[in-house]
Amino acid sequence: MHEPLYIESLDHEGRGVGRRDGKTLFVDGALTGETVEYASYRRKPGFEQAQATRILSASPYRVKPACRWFGICGGCSHQHLDEAAQVAAKQRVLEDCFSHIGKVTPETILPPIHGQTWGYRTRARLSVRNVPKKGGVLVGFHERRSSYVADMGGCEVLPARISALLPELRKLVESLSIRDRLPQIELAAGEAVDVLVLRVLEPPSPEDETRLRAFADAHHIQFWLQPKGPDTAHPFHPLDAPELAYSLPEFNLVMPFKPTEFTQVNHGINRMLIRRAMRLLDPQPGERIADFFCGLGNFSLPIARRGATVVGIEGSKGLVERAGENAARNGLGHLTEFRVADLFQITPEAYGGLGGFDKLLIDPPRDGAIELVKSLPENDGTNGAPHRIVYVSCSPATLARDAAVLVHQKGYRLVAAGVANMFPHTAHVESIALFERP
Repeated sequence: MHEPLYIESLDHEGRGVGRRDGKTLFVDGALTGETVEYASYRRKPGFEQAQATRILSASPYRVKPACRWFGICGGCSHQHLDEAAQVAAKQRVLEDCFSHIGKVTPETILPPIHGQTWGYRTRARLSVRNVPKKGGVLVGFHERRSSYVADMGGCEVLPARISALLPELRKLVESLSIRDRLPQIELAAGEAVDVLVLRVLEPPSPEDETRLRAFADAHHIQFWLQPKGPDTAHPFHPLDAPELAYSLPEFNLVMPFKPTEFTQVNHGINRMLIRRAMRLLDPQPGERIADFFCGLGNFSLPIARRGATVVGIEGSKGLVERAGENAARNGLGHLTEFRVADLFQITPEAYGGLGGFDKLLIDPPRDGAIELVKSLPENDGTNGAPHRIVYVSCSPATLARDAAVLVHQKGYRLVAAGVANMFPHTAHVESIALFERP
């Protein structure tokens, strides 16, 4: 039996951190200031990973999880922590990364962006397994620290209408001849239609197709089938479903997308994040602005709506085509240009070939934008380096690493930074930072 452990802080994954006999312990389910009993599940010479088994002295910020599958399902890790405290913890993670990784300090900490915390998740990838020992087909997220599918009958972070479908989806898949050949269901919820993409390793039988059509009609969803990679996904039923899209009313934009294309999972926070990005970037008519890792134009089109000329650059040919279509759809084709380029391999020469930019918006995946920021001209006041950069990040560690290059090598100031709670009840930290030339 272990002696009780005092939890000093939370780590970047939301685990409680304690210390004993010179070893650091990372304890799932424990919060800062608590004293807990725990069971170790991984031991190394310098650290242990453990699960809290009993809370002896609880944090004032501990709350009862809303989901009865919390602790079994691996989709959420923070439901036991007060929502305001979750945001504060993410802000500390960002500041710690800036301090320890980047050796930089923001001049201003922006107020956190937060909003709806339940039923917010409009994108999700659900695993499907036929497990006779557990009663048949399971549909849901993976169990914590496991490849098994959690036996769950709902999900509090999915829209309520989708959460209520999970038991019905189990029954549907159980009835299909291909139930052992359907490993995944991908959700893409739009404002007018909910799409479920079935990953089918073999075609459904005629009887399966009849059942799928009946289910889609009964529950007002659209099924797509994906036999191989994402590019093979295609509508199955109904073929006359409404357009899958999200809107940005503040900018009078409608953004159609395919269910396998990347979009933010939280439409409400996305709108607020775009609003802040535009305030920080302050696009003006006559300016030439680059949107790196532009995706389907989520930031490009709001920039163009402000009157600036935008060059959107993205590695995916399909997303570049989608961005161009969205620009034309919204009457912004004359202010936008989209190009395909591998920004993880960009060089100073390639960056120079893009032409000069007044400002940049950078929104990379988790790997960050290290080659891009290294490729920017150093700020000597005469070489036309962009005078303002807004960097949107889904990884505080890579943002801090890239900030070090921008500040210590390229001569920018880290003017402001803050978090956006894009994924409530998880350890995921979305953030935004403003860099300016002195």
